[in-house]
Amino acid sequence: MDRIQHLIAYLHLQPHPEGGYYAETYRSTETLPRAALPARFTGSRNYSTAIYFLIPAGQFSAFPRIRADELWHFYEGGPLHVYVIDPGGSLQIIRLGGNITDGEVFQAIVPAGCWFASRPAPDTSYSLVGCTVAPGFDFEDFEMADGTKLTAKYPSHAGLIAELCRT
Repeated sequence: MDRIQHLIAYLHLQPHPEGGYYAETYRSTETLPRAALPARFTGSRNYSTAIYFLIPAGQFSAFPRIRADELWHFYEGGPLHVYVIDPGGSLQIIRLGGNITDGEVFQAIVPAGCWFASRPAPDTSYSLVGCTVAPGFDFEDFEMADGTKLTAKYPSHAGLIAELCRT
C-alpha cells in the first residue's frame, strides 16, 4: 500500500466536497449561542472544529468561502499552495510546508469571507494538512464558488479560477 492509501485508511479519510480527502478530528462539545456571534452566523456554533485534509498530486481543493477564520497546519508530504482572494480582489499565495528557509510556513490563516483554493506544489506527491475553524465549521457557513460568477467579480484572476473551480 502506498503512503497516500495508507493515510486514507489509517486516518479514516473520506472524499471532501472541495476535492481531496478529509476526516473531522475534533468538534467542541460546547457551543456559542447565536446571540454571541456576529450577524453573519445563522445559529449557534461549536467553539471550534478541526480536520485532517489530504490532497494528492493532480487533485485540488476548489474555491469555497466560509464565514469563520480557518487556520491551516502543515503535517507531512510536500508543500501545499493555498490561494486566497480577499473581498477586495487581492490574491495571496500561501506556501504551506516544512521548508521555512524556502518561504514555506507551518501555519497560515484564511480569514473569514475570503475565497480560497489549494493544490499540492509542483513535484509534490501529496500534502497532508489540518484545518481548524473557530467558531466551529458548519455547512450552513460554506459556499462553493461558481466559477463564472467568481470570474466576473475578479476578472484579473480568471485563469486561476478556471483551474481551481469545478463549475
